Amino acid sequence: MILLRAMLFNIGFTIWTILLGIISLPLLLANWRWSARLGGFWVRTVFFWLRVSVGLTYEVRGREHLPEGPMIVAAKHQSAWDTLMLNELLHLPAIVYKRELNFLPLIGWYVWRARMIPVDRHGRSAALRRMLNAARQALSDGRAVVIFPEGTRGPVGGRLPYQPGVSALYSQLQVPLVPVALNSGLFWSRKAFTKRPGRIIVEILPPIEAGLPRREMMVMLEQRIEAATDRLIAEAQSTTTHMKTKQEHGGRSMVS
Repeated sequence: MILLRAMLFNIGFTIWTILLGIISLPLLLANWRWSARLGGFWVRTVFFWLRVSVGLTYEVRGREHLPEGPMIVAAKHQSAWDTLMLNELLHLPAIVYKRELNFLPLIGWYVWRARMIPVDRHGRSAALRRMLNAARQALSDGRAVVIFPEGTRGPVGGRLPYQPGVSALYSQLQVPLVPVALNSGLFWSRKAFTKRPGRIIVEILPPIEAGLPRREMMVMLEQRIEAATDRLIAEAQSTTTHMKTKQEHGGRSMVS
């Protein structure tokens, strides 16, 4: 059943994404905000279809920790779902992404036109300067800058090294840094075809104030995100175990 529901979601997702992308092509000639708003609309429809086809929903905790004004959001990255969620959570965010996505038909065009922030992971100092310039422009446009500190999706329960990009943004932009933890990989993993029913939990953690030394900030950021992520994973696994036990007991009661 899980495989069939995942297949249903993927078919609907692909058809809808291609159809919407083609219909909306004229927006690529308009102001960048139109492409960014289209992305938000697309995400809402994908989440609706995900709920209907797979039975996967989500909960956001700690919204009160989002500061007013400019900010950097640094999120744990376990799934493609994470990028969708951040587009829904924040107003027209500018998300740091790998430059290779620009070459994807339709999706890459809209990502580029929405003024997301591409980064060439092999470009070294020149790529870092371009990222910082784009991030400054995003903040001046009233957008939150979003980055995945690990640079790529990691396995559930695993830890990848935090990359220097988040440190550069923090030290140069001088705005609060908001850590975000989640457990999305339990339901939509980084490589698996299947999507599992349940409820993903996203937790916005207290912001790290601007102006701390880089090393101190990086240690604090990683500790906060990883500790909260481990807790959310354990919570979801405990809930799943409890539900299975309850179903098994209910089944035995019916047999007896």
